[in-house]
Amino acid sequence: MPNSSRQLKLGFILHGVGPGWDDWRHPDAQVDASTSLKFYTQQAQTAERGKFDYLFVADSVSINARSSPHYLNRFEPLTILSALAAVTDHIGLVATVTVSYTEPYNIARQFASLDHISGGRAGWNVVTSWLEGSAANFGKAEHLAHDTRYRLAGEYLDVVKGLWDSWEDDALVRDKASGQFLDPDKLHELNHKGEFLLVKGPLNISRSRQGQPVIFQAGSSEDGRNFAAKHSDAIFTHQDDLTEAQAFYADVKARVAGFGRNPDEVFILPGARVFVGTTAEEAEARYHELANLVSLENALRALGRSFNDHNFSVYDPDGPFPYEVAAEGAKSNQSASGRIIAIAKAENLTLREVALRVATPRGHFVGTPETIADRFQQWLEGRGADGFNLFESVPGQLELFVDQVVPILQARGLYKTDYPGTTFRDTLGLAVPENRYTAARKASSAA
Repeated sequence: MPNSSRQLKLGFILHGVGPGWDDWRHPDAQVDASTSLKFYTQQAQTAERGKFDYLFVADSVSINARSSPHYLNRFEPLTILSALAAVTDHIGLVATVTVSYTEPYNIARQFASLDHISGGRAGWNVVTSWLEGSAANFGKAEHLAHDTRYRLAGEYLDVVKGLWDSWEDDALVRDKASGQFLDPDKLHELNHKGEFLLVKGPLNISRSRQGQPVIFQAGSSEDGRNFAAKHSDAIFTHQDDLTEAQAFYADVKARVAGFGRNPDEVFILPGARVFVGTTAEEAEARYHELANLVSLENALRALGRSFNDHNFSVYDPDGPFPYEVAAEGAKSNQSASGRIIAIAKAENLTLREVALRVATPRGHFVGTPETIADRFQQWLEGRGADGFNLFESVPGQLELFVDQVVPILQARGLYKTDYPGTTFRDTLGLAVPENRYTAARKASSAA
């Protein structure tokens, strides 16, 4: 197969005992993996050995007894990534943090701290939180509506970026002879007053060597696509086949251009749960190892997660999918729930069939190392993806991918053989954002 002029971006999702409800029951699974620094250290160092672009930590701020084992008991994202910064050298560190239940000053400070601790490797996956139970954990009377959350997200991100720019890059003089530590003209208050937020500033930590953390976004609804196209450097998404992925890719890249941005500098990264085997039969067997662990009860719980934790166990599993009830619960997580409803209608699936498909997604990446490499190349060159966010399917698959798939991708020129620099922006080929006050000073001097 011919070499591509573009190269894949690859991230690895740190999911502890696994994203599913029954993954922890696999014979080789470490049952306390979601709270094991040693486990995550091994995964992080393996991913870095494979030259992965970044580690990614998903999150939510609401659980109940029906939540999956990993989400029931896990590390807070910025905490675990700060620990992993000390045992890695190049790999990016992307934390999911919600704008709906955090303060922008705190988040700006925490991400800037991670950026300094890691030497410029921080990334922020900006989410708005879809589970209504989140509100009660933060003293809120109600969960914000979908469109309101995205208006908040836009303002929130503008505020955080403004706080990150509080310090011009040469503001810290640190001249012992003169006794001048700071150039006060290069430290700036934000003084933001908006629809949702009132933030004075300045931030009490300077910019890192990459200027600002890399911005990720994970929504695929209409509001999510527009937000991502306007603000994000990378988009974590999910598509069920290449044709659907190509449509999403074309749509979002066009929106990026519409906002006056370079589409080649915004990366679209679908999730990929890879099952690698020496033979096709062995790869299929590994998939069934996992699928056979899933009970109907937990499959219904998994389905409910995309519908604001709706309880689907009260319906006949062999009856039709309850579209009307599901549509009501879909108002929070529009992209995931809409995709599920569309598949159920198109194939006239029963509730049981929908639940099992959601809980045991087979995907397109089951096969030999050559097959996996072929499909990654097909999605890259077919403009369905700029790369992938990898989930570990069954224990040991990350090492198999690094040892058997990565060398094939490198030999085809589809994947880097080393990190090109020291920061996350270096790795992704993204420019350092110029400080807004420095830019204004230059513009004023040139006028």
